[in-house]
This record gives sequence, structure tokens and C-alpha cells, in this order.
Amino acid sequence: MAREAFTIAGAQIEPGTRRQINVPVAKLYTHTPLHIPVEIVHGRQAGPTLLVCGAIHGDELNGVEIVRRLLRSRGIARLRGTLIAVPVVNIFGFLQQSRYLPDRRDLNRSFPGSANGSLGSRIAALLREEMVDRATHIIDLHTGAIHRTNLPQIRAQLQENDETRAMAEAFGAPVILNAELREGSLRAYAQSRGAPVLTYEAGEALRFDEWAIAPGVRGIRRVMRLIGMLPSDGRRRAPPAAEIANGSSWARAPIDGILRPRVALGARVAAGEVLGVVADPFGDDEAELLANADGIVIGMSNLPLANEGEALFHVARFDEIDDIESAVEDFQSRYDTPSA
Repeated sequence: MAREAFTIAGAQIEPGTRRQINVPVAKLYTHTPLHIPVEIVHGRQAGPTLLVCGAIHGDELNGVEIVRRLLRSRGIARLRGTLIAVPVVNIFGFLQQSRYLPDRRDLNRSFPGSANGSLGSRIAALLREEMVDRATHIIDLHTGAIHRTNLPQIRAQLQENDETRAMAEAFGAPVILNAELREGSLRAYAQSRGAPVLTYEAGEALRFDEWAIAPGVRGIRRVMRLIGMLPSDGRRRAPPAAEIANGSSWARAPIDGILRPRVALGARVAAGEVLGVVADPFGDDEAELLANADGIVIGMSNLPLANEGEALFHVARFDEIDDIESAVEDFQSRYDTPSA
């Protein structure tokens, strides 16, 4: 039986073809229309429907480049199933170099959305109807916030779906964070309808971090091979076993002042170790910032200025700390990653 065409925003994509579609989303104050750019790769043969999306926070740019490279990578045009590739979800924030929508709402807290709600709710409803509800698998691409950077990591709720866990392990990021769902997020909504979904976090907002982008592309292709969209490649070296964190916490500034970090992204730290020192500009009043557990630094502030209580170092905890240290070192040896 011949495969049916894939329809999105009134456009039909025939099996064995690919097409870029501009999905109407809203208008500027001037009534200039805005569109979300989408590329559909609709394979000749049936298979999963994978949604890969970036910049749901408009200033998180690494995902935009990951999607571009994925679409230009080898064999994509001959995949099984359907790839829905969305480099820029939050087109408003992208244009303004902002995480948020014009009304300061977070699009990733607006799902499932409503066609009669706020701007964020309307965009979320559009995404849900046209893309999310039609996907059998989802990979959502993120970075750290502005002035914060993340070690490449997968965030997923592993205990709810065996396929989610298999996808997370196949991706090949050095760290998997068994993360709770946040109400209104794309991940929470997708999981509520049974779709396995991964969030890939890597790098910093408003930057292209090659050490975050290249493994992101490779990770998505590994997942596509796992779920049968791309043929397996036995010649490729399998990624090192990812380590699952059993928890994480932020170390926060003890006083207001200027931060002098003592550790780098990916560093192994011990409980009570000095992560950095916060001091006034003269150094007369200073306080040490201590790790509250053994673990690995998976996120940190890049801005030296800190207010008391501000989150500065994100430390993940692991049962086998030697194994995760080896996994991070192996990752850093393969990519030009900031290292301890």
C-alpha cells in the first residue's frame, strides 16, 4: 500500500520528498505576518515521526545550528518515517535575542495551550496541533540561560517509559539527568500523551558552542538509528555508556560580590570543596562557595558578578563517581570542551 502524503499547515509533502514550510503563527504590531520555519522529510517507507525542535527559548541558538546540520547530514533524505525539523520555535524571542515572548511569558510553560488564550498559549496550541500531537518521538534542544553554560546532558523522566531511557542512553551525552517534569513544558505535555521525549541541554544562550553542537547532531542520528529511521552503522564506535545522575543541586552565592571560580565545567568535586570565592571589588570581604555533595559540575555561571543567593554552580550526584569522571574525560577528549 502506497504511503500517504504528510500534511502540515495546508501543504502536502509526498512520500520520498522533503519540503520547507512556513507555518503562520502570528503578526507583529504592524500586522507583518510571522511564520515558524519547518522542514518536513517524508520518507518513502513507513516509520516513526520524529520532531526535532530548537529555540523554544528564543536566545538558545545551539539548537538552531544542530537542526541545520542534521538536515544536511548523510542519508537524511532516504530515512524511514517522517522528520519534522523546526530550527526556531519561538520566532518572537529569536528576533529579539530573548528567551521570552513579547509579553515576557515562557513558551515552554504554555503547553498544551489554547487557541483563545495569550500569545504563548496560542503558539503552544498551534505547535501541539500541527507538530507535537503527530510525533511519535521528540527531541527538544536547549542551552543554559544567558551567562550560564551547561555540560552536554540529556534530561528525561526515565522511570516512566523504557523507550525514553533507551533513547537517552543511545544519544551519547556524557550525563543523563533523571529530571522531573515542569508543568506547561513541551516535555511534560508530550509525555502525558505517551510520546518518548528527550531534552538535550548543552552550551550557553546567544552562542554557538561547537563542543555542544557536534555531539548534538551525532546524538540525534544515533537515536534515529535506534528507532529505525536510519540504517544501523556497525562501523561506528558506540558512544561510551552514559551515566545517570541520581540528583543535582545548585551551589549559591554566599554574599554579594565578584566571583572567582576555582573549578571548570565538567570538573569532579568533593563535598566541602571550594568551587569559587565571592568578594567585594577590593577583596576585603570575601566568602568561599562550597560544594554540598560529591559530584560533577554540569552547569555554571559565566558572569563574574553575583548577588547573594544566586545559583552559580550546578552539581550532579552519581552513585559511581569514578565512572562519570571517566565518561566526562572521554567526552572532553573527543570535543574541544572547556575542561577542568
